[in-house]
Amino acid sequence: MFFRRTMVLIITGLFVLSGCSGDNKEQQKKPPVPPPIPVNVVTAVKENVPIWIQYTGKTEASQKVEVRARVAGKLEEILFHEGDHVKKGQKLFVIEKAAYEAVVAQARAQKESDEASLKLAKADVERYRPLVAEGLAPRVTLEQNEARVGELDAVIKADQAVLDEALLNLSYTDVVSPIAGKISRKNIDAGNIVGFSDKTLLTTVIADDPMHAYFNPNEEQFQLVQQYKSKEKLDARVTVPSRFKKLLDRRIFKGVVDFNDNRVDPMTGTITMRATVANPESKLFEGTFVYVDLFVTDKAEFLMLSPGLIQEDQRGSFVYIVDENEKAKRVEVKRGFETRYYAVIETGLEGGERVIASGLAKIRPGTKVAATDVTATEGVMAVLQKNEMIPEEE
Repeated sequence: MFFRRTMVLIITGLFVLSGCSGDNKEQQKKPPVPPPIPVNVVTAVKENVPIWIQYTGKTEASQKVEVRARVAGKLEEILFHEGDHVKKGQKLFVIEKAAYEAVVAQARAQKESDEASLKLAKADVERYRPLVAEGLAPRVTLEQNEARVGELDAVIKADQAVLDEALLNLSYTDVVSPIAGKISRKNIDAGNIVGFSDKTLLTTVIADDPMHAYFNPNEEQFQLVQQYKSKEKLDARVTVPSRFKKLLDRRIFKGVVDFNDNRVDPMTGTITMRATVANPESKLFEGTFVYVDLFVTDKAEFLMLSPGLIQEDQRGSFVYIVDENEKAKRVEVKRGFETRYYAVIETGLEGGERVIASGLAKIRPGTKVAATDVTATEGVMAVLQKNEMIPEEE
């Protein structure tokens, strides 16, 4: 009897343990529900967005002057520091003056001699005129003296021209800057002979404020810009590409397009255009590769997104949006005109969708998300505002 009871208790215990073990296995099979992935979203909006077209270009100084020796001689002094800004008329070099001062002195002396002769000739005319009138002297003598006065008048004018030329050559011994701007290095050291065989290039001066940036749209783009432009003078922005954006603070140079060529280059099919931008701190150097952003219009309505929100795979372009169940949903889109700052969405979005802008590597269709709207800081208009691409009203 005791044995029977013991066996019943053991079997009952085994069943209980077995049931508990089954419950534990069932609990282990159920994975924990992952929390929603926090993401930033940008609301897709159809609105009037400023349209900018970007071109690559190269800068060129608004003025560039070669400073050359206009007279020959030994270069005696150099009066500037290489790379400095110089003023218009500032003395840069001095060429030996002695030979040119001697020529000036000689020309001045010759003029003074001829002026003395003219004075005597005029006195002779005055002296002979009454004598001839009274018949006391021959008329031919008076006429010879009058001719002598006219001859000396001409000689003195020639003397003045020679003196002016001598003074001009003497002034060329002081080589001055013809424009205000930034000076290059000296090409000749003091002590060298300059100007004998040719007009020796001493240095160059460039005017870098304002600075020009030349770029080349094709003929079709040029016609589109002319047709749809909102302003008579197109706004332009010039930026320098940099690999060290976090370390190097590159400012944006603003200006206008003030020139387009009158012909299409037959080799490239492009038209040369020029943006002129202010460069008061000389931060923009001549010959720099730049991006030129050309403003066209802000009167057309588009639905746009930042290019970084649009992904690509074998099926094409797509974005993830947050649906009404707070889950990620893939939407195929067709992108149109695109710049570094925005891409036109031609099909796929209607406006009002919340497009996921962060954590895209973790997102899959159906992923539960916790969305935070950042349109005010990361939307297309915010990006344009940050990059100073909202044109001022005329």
